[in-house]
Amino acid sequence: MKIFRAEPSLWYRFCDEQIGLVDSLFVKRERQEQDFNRRMFDEDFARLFHLMNSRSSNLFEIVSNDGELMQKLLGNVKTRCAPHQVDDTIRELVEEIAHSLICFGRAYYFLHDDTEQEVIHVTSFSSVGVVRLFGAHIQWVPNRRERHWNRDDEELPREIRILDAAKVMRFNMPTSIKRMLSAQNRTLAVLDKHQFGETNFHPQATYENPNPTNYFDFSVWRDTQDRALYRATRSTGWNGRKYDSSKRSDFFFCHRLIRFRRNQLLLRDNILSQLSGEFSRVGKGYKTEFSVEILGTNELPSIAHLNELEVRLAREEVGFNEIIDYCYKR
Repeated sequence: MKIFRAEPSLWYRFCDEQIGLVDSLFVKRERQEQDFNRRMFDEDFARLFHLMNSRSSNLFEIVSNDGELMQKLLGNVKTRCAPHQVDDTIRELVEEIAHSLICFGRAYYFLHDDTEQEVIHVTSFSSVGVVRLFGAHIQWVPNRRERHWNRDDEELPREIRILDAAKVMRFNMPTSIKRMLSAQNRTLAVLDKHQFGETNFHPQATYENPNPTNYFDFSVWRDTQDRALYRATRSTGWNGRKYDSSKRSDFFFCHRLIRFRRNQLLLRDNILSQLSGEFSRVGKGYKTEFSVEILGTNELPSIAHLNELEVRLAREEVGFNEIIDYCYKR
């Protein structure tokens, strides 16, 4: 096992058979199959910006005492689509952080200094195996096999990498949302486990009775699952991608939609606040008095307006279309 100061390893996953007993204390084994409802929720909740947002070029306001350094930090952030405009970079970065927070509760980025081209690359790395100890970030990298196309595979030993705290950007899930998702996911896990449990109630055909009568009421089974789903998601407001208006009123749908969007905006604003704090902290390594604040503009939906819509909805002073348009198109 090697212990040394280094940049983080950018590995993301290992086969379970490669993870030994010691490694399993620090590296969680991956689930072989993603839960159905949990996967849908994670995808929906991480979608903080809708289609109309992506068409605007004035989503964020950046206030900094060194615009050149801020441009240097944001200009080379590596996101999924690798956009070039600052607004697009921030939007992609916020959604990537949100996805990591929802899945793992944490998100990590590292600043790589390119001295030859005089640029800074901000790259994400997995939170798996990363712990914070006495202010230092330590990455546990288990035994692994590295594949090469031009030579034999290489067996690499276990590593403990001590990361430069001045170059690490860490983001945490807000405590209130973390508790809310933890309670919801426990019920979603049970629902996913028994999602196709109704197949157990089909009577077995026999030679004497090849077409047995089934007295099991599958509609009751489905209604019971729906009620359990809606009770579990009451705090988040997620509708489980169910749009059957014959069973749910428009008032019910709109109240849920406002609650779900509000939780998304709470997460969005919290990530923007953390981004401001983390960029200000790591920027001080380049300029002692550096500071930056990243804020959403009026082009983005606001929690205050959602609260206003909720009050007006309770008074029957707003139409359903106005609420749906605001939540989905902004």
